[in-house]
Amino acid sequence: MNRLFIFCAATGLAVLASCAPEQVNEPGPIASELTPAPAGQDPAEEEEPSTTAPDTVRYLALGDSYTIGESVPSAGDWPNQLVDSLAARLPDTHFDPAHIIATTGWTTSNLSQAMDAQQIDTAQFDLVSLLIGVNNQYQGLSLEQYEVEFSALLERAVDLAGGQSDRVFVVSIPDYGYTPFGQNNQVAISQDLANFNAACTALTLSAGIAHYNITPISQQWPGASDWVAPDGLHPSAAQYAAWVGAFAAPVEQQLLD
Repeated sequence: MNRLFIFCAATGLAVLASCAPEQVNEPGPIASELTPAPAGQDPAEEEEPSTTAPDTVRYLALGDSYTIGESVPSAGDWPNQLVDSLAARLPDTHFDPAHIIATTGWTTSNLSQAMDAQQIDTAQFDLVSLLIGVNNQYQGLSLEQYEVEFSALLERAVDLAGGQSDRVFVVSIPDYGYTPFGQNNQVAISQDLANFNAACTALTLSAGIAHYNITPISQQWPGASDWVAPDGLHPSAAQYAAWVGAFAAPVEQQLLD
């Protein structure tokens, strides 16, 4: 989301209805959502997972302010923290620095246009992530438009991973209702984002792509006082670390499969 949003909130240009925040969710395990084995397949006939890591991993992270890590140092954003975590888990693999295409305020349409401008589709990556949609919700864009454009982005992500859908993963949209910026309109924000996240999850899983739900982690403020960046809106490096801790192991397995 654009830093202008913070200014608008502060000056009263965008007055949100006041309502008390819901009870803060207790921390708990975050389950990854993966596509099940094809119907009729005997689990006993499935191949054993590979334990050989790639020699080199090129990772592409697609998104918006949550991916670029607005208001935190670059080392604190979650794509870079994920690379550090994977490098520690797979010491014999070389990890290039995360290649990030993301800017604060981008919608699904903005991300697609930026990918076109960078001609990124001519490249290939070993791992691709996608986190997008909060600005569609914030700007009042339709859920139907999001679904169409998100589906197209999923297809491009798979192409960028060399056609390997098992090398792509999606991260859910965090809930900015649980921030100082959003707390006065928490109920409405959370409900809107729940609708976008439901569409995101369904489209991701139907495409056979891994989906990691970090939204409950984002809802731990104000119980987790260090959960929000100094701008009062975006996640802190500590919250991003919790995201990575929730899905680093299954992402590692995606590289080994």
